[in-house]
Amino acid sequence: MQTDAREIILKGISGSPGICIGKAYLVDKEGVDVIEKYTIPPENIRQETNRFKTAVTKARNELEDIIKDVPEELRHHAAILETHLLLHKDKMFYGKIIDMIKAERINAEWALKETTAQTKSMFNNIPDPYLKSRAADIEHVSERIMRNLVGIKDVNIASIDKRVILVAHDLSPAQTSQIQLEKIMGFITDRGGRASHTSIIARTLELPAVLGLDNATRIIKTDSIIVVDGAKGIVIVNPEDETLIRYEELAKKYALRKADILRTSDRPAESADGQTFSIMGNIELPEEVVAVKDHGGDGIGLYRTEFLYMNRDTFPDEQELFIQYKEVAELMYPQPVTIRTLDINGDKAISTKAATDETNPALGLRAIRFCLQNPGIFKTQLRAILRAAAFGNIRLLLPMISGCEEIIESIQLLNQAASDLESEALPHNRDIKVGIMIEVPSAAVIADQLADLVDFFSIGTNDLVQYTLAIDRGNRHVAYLYNTLHPAVIRMIKFIVDAGKKKQIKTFMCGEMASEIINLPILMGIGIDAFSMAPQSIPSIKNMIRKISVSESRLFLKEVLKQTSAADTMQLITDTYGDTLTNGIYTK
Repeated sequence: MQTDAREIILKGISGSPGICIGKAYLVDKEGVDVIEKYTIPPENIRQETNRFKTAVTKARNELEDIIKDVPEELRHHAAILETHLLLHKDKMFYGKIIDMIKAERINAEWALKETTAQTKSMFNNIPDPYLKSRAADIEHVSERIMRNLVGIKDVNIASIDKRVILVAHDLSPAQTSQIQLEKIMGFITDRGGRASHTSIIARTLELPAVLGLDNATRIIKTDSIIVVDGAKGIVIVNPEDETLIRYEELAKKYALRKADILRTSDRPAESADGQTFSIMGNIELPEEVVAVKDHGGDGIGLYRTEFLYMNRDTFPDEQELFIQYKEVAELMYPQPVTIRTLDINGDKAISTKAATDETNPALGLRAIRFCLQNPGIFKTQLRAILRAAAFGNIRLLLPMISGCEEIIESIQLLNQAASDLESEALPHNRDIKVGIMIEVPSAAVIADQLADLVDFFSIGTNDLVQYTLAIDRGNRHVAYLYNTLHPAVIRMIKFIVDAGKKKQIKTFMCGEMASEIINLPILMGIGIDAFSMAPQSIPSIKNMIRKISVSESRLFLKEVLKQTSAADTMQLITDTYGDTLTNGIYTK
């Protein structure tokens, strides 16, 4: 049995880079998960529904108070809390619970628990990692209502009055939005991943965070000394003196290097031998444009547009979409904004539609497939994009393309949308570049044919790696096999880039692989023209590019292509370029 004095190393997922050392503070949620089912007498059904409605009202009031007090640095993340407010009255969620209480004559807690599980299951069937992680939003809303039903008080993180590292089973957006930077040094959670809002807020606040630790809350006690290494996804409990000394030194170096890197973030990403790369930001909300500009981004390489389609009864209309896209285009002008068209299964996006029961939704009706089967919905978005393009430098990106036919049909709809706008005398710009996401192996194999139909490629490594290696990285039993340095992945990326170059079109990368420093020597050697990532990753990537020679990377790539495993490739990178995993603290 482990004692408090023994050093313990826990491995999780890197949520946000950085190092912090301090006392743990457990955020206790005990009691919420213990729910019993019981029958409600007919004469008490109305009283039970009113009890549920009161709990919802109280939960909404709590959220509204939190939104009012959100710190300025997190103001642009308040939109997710606004979405949580909408969920409280969503027909698929709120309405279904009321109906279940009445129809099955069961207590409100059980109806809430069952409806939450069903709704989460729908979101979990969405293949896109970002959208899949929105299942957590349903659970966070449910937990807040449940606490009010059973009489458990929520943890008020804003009231913590000492310097600590938060340790929690999970942290909701409402909780993370209460974090005071002068009090909270970092945080770790049993659950969550890089696409969760917890992770996104950690990177926004630039707090070290490790997620997905499974059992941290069972091992760590309040006031235990812990070390959080956010870059490596490691937490050290009860560190020995030698460990403390080593990490204190690393923390100092990291802080100095981070400050130095941020000061130069507005400088171009020019390699050691003079080649300039565009380093852009990935965003979900217009408010995130500020973070891209503050971190020296050269534009928006991926604007995910799914957020406006989530948790609502109807699809957004053209004017609503146009206003959002126009705002981003104007804020970033003259730098480019790459708008990816709707990438979600429509049945999961709109709550009033009956969900289609797909055996394997990751390979089902999603993204461009859904859009082409629903041309009215697709044309509404295309019209909004073309109209916004009259106010900025917009590029169009089509997701999950698997063959030429999908591109041809999409461009036909784009031309129809432009023709309709012309006849209606609405300002627009049809002269925009059209690119495709290459995230399906079939698209990679015929990249030379696809290159004849588009202006640029954008490699979505999250899905491409998943499909190429036949690995669901959300499945903890096989997630360890997900590796961007797998020889097949590297060769496939090279094949795509080479096909584009032969047809004189550029290839960008917007998946997580683009934001990981360890991959840069390979990607620069392959010939990726531009990278897009979370805004907070931009400064360190730009800094590292300045230290690497493209000509040397090309020679290095020849050695990489000889390797037969990801482990061998990692060793080769370390031997050649040093330990680049230490947040860009690399000097050659």
